[in-house]
Amino acid sequence: MVGISSRDRVTDIHSWNRLSYPQRLFLWLLAYSLLLIGSFVLFQYHREKEFKTDKVNSQLQLINTYILTELSKGIKPEEIKLDEFHPFDDLRLSVVTLRGDVIYDNTLDSLPHTNHLDREEIKKAISNVSGYAVRRHSESTGETYFYAALIGSDGYIVRTAVPYSMSLSSFLEADYSFLWISAIISLVMCTLGYFSTRRVGLHILRLNRFAENVEHGAIISDTEPFPHDELGEISNHIVRLYARLQQAILDRDNEHRAAMYEQQEKERIKKQLTNNINHELKTPISAIQVCIETLLSHGDMTDEKREQFLQRCLANTHRLSRLLGDVSLITRMDDGSVSIMKEDVDLAEIIESVVADYEPLAESKGIYVKNDISLRLFMFGNRSLLESVFSNIIDNAISYSGCSIISLRLLSKNSDKITLSVSDNGVGIPEIHLPRIFERFYRIDKGRSRAAGGTGLGLSIVKNAVMIHGGIISIENLASGGLEFKISFSVHA
Repeated sequence: MVGISSRDRVTDIHSWNRLSYPQRLFLWLLAYSLLLIGSFVLFQYHREKEFKTDKVNSQLQLINTYILTELSKGIKPEEIKLDEFHPFDDLRLSVVTLRGDVIYDNTLDSLPHTNHLDREEIKKAISNVSGYAVRRHSESTGETYFYAALIGSDGYIVRTAVPYSMSLSSFLEADYSFLWISAIISLVMCTLGYFSTRRVGLHILRLNRFAENVEHGAIISDTEPFPHDELGEISNHIVRLYARLQQAILDRDNEHRAAMYEQQEKERIKKQLTNNINHELKTPISAIQVCIETLLSHGDMTDEKREQFLQRCLANTHRLSRLLGDVSLITRMDDGSVSIMKEDVDLAEIIESVVADYEPLAESKGIYVKNDISLRLFMFGNRSLLESVFSNIIDNAISYSGCSIISLRLLSKNSDKITLSVSDNGVGIPEIHLPRIFERFYRIDKGRSRAAGGTGLGLSIVKNAVMIHGGIISIENLASGGLEFKISFSVHA
C-alpha cells in the first residue's frame, strides 16, 4: 500500500488554503449536505428493500400457514392445491421435520439426504417460529431462491421458496424515483447554500480585509457599506466605530502637533522678540547716554546747545516709553486671549474716539480723516485692543503714507461679522513688502521709521488684536494709489 508523504499533505493543505473563504465554506456545506442526503438515501434504500422483502415473506408465510392448516387436516402435501392461491410462478414447497430431514419437495424426484437444520430460514423458524432467507443458493436444485419457513405445532416445518428470477429481483429492488427527488433537493440545497455561503463569505472577506488594514495602520473609511442584513449591520457598526475612533486619534494627534508647533512658535517668537527688543532698546538708550555724558562733560555748554541735548533725551525717552508699552501689549496678547477681558462695546464709538484723537495731528500735516461710519456697531471685545487697531493704522498713514485723505468705511454688517475698510490716497507699499508687513519689527525704511519714532510693532499689534477678536485683516495697494486695510471682526468673539 502506497502511503501519503508529508510533502503531499502540505501541498493539499496549501491548495485548500488557496481557496477563498466563501469557496471553502461552500465546500464544507456541500460536503455536509451530500453526507446528510446520502445517509437519507441509503437509509431509504434499505428501508424500502426491507419493506418489499417483508411483503414477499408475508405472502409466502400466508401460503405456509395454509399448508400447515391443510396438513393438520391429514391432507398429504402433494394433494394440496396451490395453483389459484399464490401469485408466484414455480413455487417450491418443502416439508422438513424438526430433525432436519426433508420428507417432501415438489421440485425434486428424489429427496435429499442432507440435514437442513443449518439452513438460514430453518434456523430462524426454529428460533422465532418463522424465518426467511434472501437469495440463497440451493444445493439440491442448483438455483437461487427466496425462502420462507414456518414451524407448525405438529412438528413439521413448511418451507416455500420462489426462484430468484429477473421479475423477483426487479420487485425487490428499491424504487429509484426517490433518488431523483433527492438529487433535485440536493441541487436546490447546494444552490441556496452557494448564495448563502457566498454572502456570509463576502462578509468575512471584507472583515478580514478590514482587520488587515487596521493591522497595517491604513486609513479606514466607511464609504463602502456591507449588505443590509444583521451581519452586515454589525460589520458596518464595527467599521464606522473604528473609523470614528481613528479619526478621533488623528484629530487628537493633529491638535497635539498643532499645540506643540504653536508652543514652539511662541518660544521662537518670544526669543526673536527678546532679541529684537534688545536691539531696539540700544538705540534710544545709547542716544540718551550720549546726551547725558555730553552734558556732564561740557559744563560750559551754552543754554541753546544744552536745550537741544535735553530735547533729544526727551524724544528718545518718549520713544523708549512707546516701545515698552507696545512690548507689554504684544506680550499680553501672546499670553492668550483668555487673559484679555472683553465686554460689550460699540465699535463705531471707539473708531470715532480714535479719529478725534488723531484729527489735530492729521490737520497739522494737511491730512483729512474722513469717517463714514455712522451706524452703531455693537460687538463683544476689548476696548483698548480695538483702539490700538485703528490708532496704529491711522498713525502709520499719517507718518509714512504721504497721503492727503484717510477714509474709514463700513463694508458689511450682519449678526455674526462686521467688516470695515481703512484706506489712504498715499504712495502705497511696494508689493514685495506686503507679505511681511505684519511681522514684528519689520520696517520698509528703517531709518525713516526710527526717525518718525516708530517701534516696528504697530502692525503686528494690529494683526494680533484682530485675531483675538475672531477676525482677519488683509492689505492691498489700491489701483488709484494708496493703501487699503480690510478688517473683519466676529461680533461674538
